[in-house]
Amino acid sequence: MGLPSDDDLDAFITARLALAGVDLNQLPESPDATTGAPSRAQAMEYLRTFLAGAKSGGARPGGRPAAIGGWRPPADGPDSAALSQQADPPLEYPSITTAWTATR
Repeated sequence: MGLPSDDDLDAFITARLALAGVDLNQLPESPDATTGAPSRAQAMEYLRTFLAGAKSGGARPGGRPAAIGGWRPPADGPDSAALSQQADPPLEYPSITTAWTATR
């Protein structure tokens, strides 16, 4: 499977934002210098670049989520595992996941 196209990224971004209750249509058509709000097109391009990297030669090489997700704060000593970030992100519905994955 190849890298996602901009249309694929737009669909993904729009869906994820909609699930979070964010509507990019609230942004202005053109940047607002008074409030600093970006245009819809600028916001989508930033989100595409974050997810899949800057477009170069018609393709996007890859973005930042993996690098951010793999980062752990430096910690030394016997409690270093406890001091580092959790390995998995918080679950939106932990009770459902626990019910599905619990051993009986």
